[in-house]
Amino acid sequence: MDPVLLEILANKVTAIADEMQITMQRTSRSVFVNEASDFAVGLIDLEGEVFVWPPGSKITEINVHAAHTIGAVALEPDDVIVSNDPYLSQGMSTHLPDLHLIRPYYHEDRLVAYGWGFIHYMDVGGRVPGSMTIKNTEIFQEGIRIPPMKIVKGGKLNADFVKIFQANCRLPDINMADIHSTLGCLEVGAKRVAETIALYGADTFIECQEALKAYSAAKVRAALRRLPDGVYDFWDYLDDDLVSDIPIRMRLRMTIADGTLHFDLTGTDPQVPAAYNVPTVGILHNWLTRRITTFIRTHDDTIPLNAGLYRDMTATNPPGTVLNAEFPDPVSERHATATSFNNAVTGALLKAAPDLMAGPTCGTGAIIVYTEPGAEGEATSVIIVQSLRGGMSAYKGGDGVDGRDVTMNTMHNHPIETIEGKCALRVVEYDVAIDSGGPGRWRGGVGQTMILEVLREGCTLQVRGLDRLRFPSWGVMGGKHGALPRFVLNQGKPGERQLGKAEELRAAVGDTITVVMEGAAGYGDPYLRDPDAVRSDVVQSFVSREGAARDYGVVITDDDSVNEDATAAARAARVKKNIGADFDFGPEREAWERVFDDATMSDLNQRLYALPKSVRHATRRRIIERAAPNLPKAGLGSLVDALRDADAVRARLKAAMGDILGAGATQPAEQAAQ
Repeated sequence: MDPVLLEILANKVTAIADEMQITMQRTSRSVFVNEASDFAVGLIDLEGEVFVWPPGSKITEINVHAAHTIGAVALEPDDVIVSNDPYLSQGMSTHLPDLHLIRPYYHEDRLVAYGWGFIHYMDVGGRVPGSMTIKNTEIFQEGIRIPPMKIVKGGKLNADFVKIFQANCRLPDINMADIHSTLGCLEVGAKRVAETIALYGADTFIECQEALKAYSAAKVRAALRRLPDGVYDFWDYLDDDLVSDIPIRMRLRMTIADGTLHFDLTGTDPQVPAAYNVPTVGILHNWLTRRITTFIRTHDDTIPLNAGLYRDMTATNPPGTVLNAEFPDPVSERHATATSFNNAVTGALLKAAPDLMAGPTCGTGAIIVYTEPGAEGEATSVIIVQSLRGGMSAYKGGDGVDGRDVTMNTMHNHPIETIEGKCALRVVEYDVAIDSGGPGRWRGGVGQTMILEVLREGCTLQVRGLDRLRFPSWGVMGGKHGALPRFVLNQGKPGERQLGKAEELRAAVGDTITVVMEGAAGYGDPYLRDPDAVRSDVVQSFVSREGAARDYGVVITDDDSVNEDATAAARAARVKKNIGADFDFGPEREAWERVFDDATMSDLNQRLYALPKSVRHATRRRIIERAAPNLPKAGLGSLVDALRDADAVRARLKAAMGDILGAGATQPAEQAAQ
């Protein structure tokens, strides 16, 4: 296609997607949409791939795979498909709260494209208000499952679907309003596509779809050629699987060759009987490409956003891991696992080109959900109070963003007025967490802190998705790791209690809930940080005076100036330890990997995958708990203490693997399951 015409059409279709996005956000009744922006829209081509994505979208599901869902339904003009099921939609949806709607766009009798949009609904039924909890053990507990089907047929809403859907969710009115919001967004898309075709013709409109993807693919490959060819291994962890106190590992081998990437996920831990599994259907799914997307966009922000970004990327993604869930694995908290995997992508990129990449995400963040009983005969009220985040990691030449990690998405905070107007809660404090950012020549971003006071009896608070209570955001190139998060009941009062990873809390009137989010990674030797930058951090309450002296060797006086003589003396007296090391993983991960190293865990997983899926998790748990029987809960104890005698634990681990799996050979499944 003529490049001038392609540029014109690129702007035309981007404007369509932008208007669809604005329509969705301004017409939705859900606070998770109109405040937090947990929704997305786009235009999909005849191959089922996104060919235009609004640049301002807060979610980055550009690599969505819609072909199976489209092909599952015989579509006619003015029909609309709906689905929310990860397995029945073949990975288009990734958990049940995300309802995806797709509408075919026709010119006369010719199919020319599809409009697409999804919203994260605040409740779609299931065993808990809000439909999401790590404690689910199968997808049937997570809400109503909707296979690809028609929600609109010939322009008329499917009344039978509406009855079933409303009967199976706690917020039927708000949910139906959001469905109409999505339908309105798709109608806007239909009108604007028709106007564009009237100007340029259907043939040109269809031709531009592949041309846009090809253009993006070429520009992406040029950006990825910044990375040196090679093979780079990295892995990261979730604190545990909640069913046990054993960490979950996501392993990556990234191969870079002339601007192409291959992701090999072999060696990742088996699926778990908790809602951490990611339904990627064995492909390079959008939940696996978030970090590489930010890398690409950082180094060339002129690339049009569409499926062409991933054309030269492939994956080996074996079934049965936490990164490739199989029916009926629970998946509602899949974002936590995907975040850890994307941190492994970050580590591999930093190994390849440390000057070109920021540090890891601060973690998954935390979503605070408030529920209160309805009046007699009415449903429970469910409200998303806040989407909290930690800081953003530093990079060579720049500090991390404070209070808002946008590495995985750019969802917004809810205003305090919205929280207090919709919930029987008072916001006591909403601030940054001092000294939480990882020290470095470039400081890691600090986390958020929020204190809520309960004003009504009978309400319940959930803090979903909280992680990195054990393994902090690791420092880079001499930078230090960030601080760990905390979840506390009645902080500073009698009966103060650390809650660790507790998801649900029934609180009494007057109780306070404190959530302190984790800080992000520092980059570079903190003793090389400009003393005046440290002074500025102290003035802004990002770093305490004690932290400035301890972590940076900078002495700040009571009048907020730098004591240059004391600073020079403190920095000269420092005993350098591990300065220049690539990564500072923190004491918990170092203690864990002194026993459960990469070679041992890769060998264990290889043997586990020879067993039936149904016994893998239990077998793994038996082996590790025999080796380390007193592992503490994340956030409520130390792996350093539990694994202090590393040699003894390793000996028990070797013996347990031999007893249960055999010496280098897998035992029959029946014996392993006993």
